[in-house]
Amino acid sequence: MKHRYLRNVTTLRLSTEQCIGCGRCAEVCPHGVFSVNEKKARIDDKDSCMECGACARNCPVDAIAVNPGVGCAAAVITGWLTGSEPDCGCSGSNGCC
Repeated sequence: MKHRYLRNVTTLRLSTEQCIGCGRCAEVCPHGVFSVNEKKARIDDKDSCMECGACARNCPVDAIAVNPGVGCAAAVITGWLTGSEPDCGCSGSNGCC
């Protein structure tokens, strides 16, 4: 079973127009968010993204954008590490945290 963070809150974006299908995003993603099909990367499970930024840092054509260490995913991880409640600063206005 894949680990999921919070639904529909990640900042992850993929430009399929820019993608050259090298597969680096799929290689470096710790949660298997990406796959490569027909020479283009595809986001298979956006809600599994932990916003670590490995995909964007390793994309040779800058086809991937993500704000690493921000948002609810970072809040959940920080909460786990510190034993505190997640606080992403959204005040629950869109259903996160």
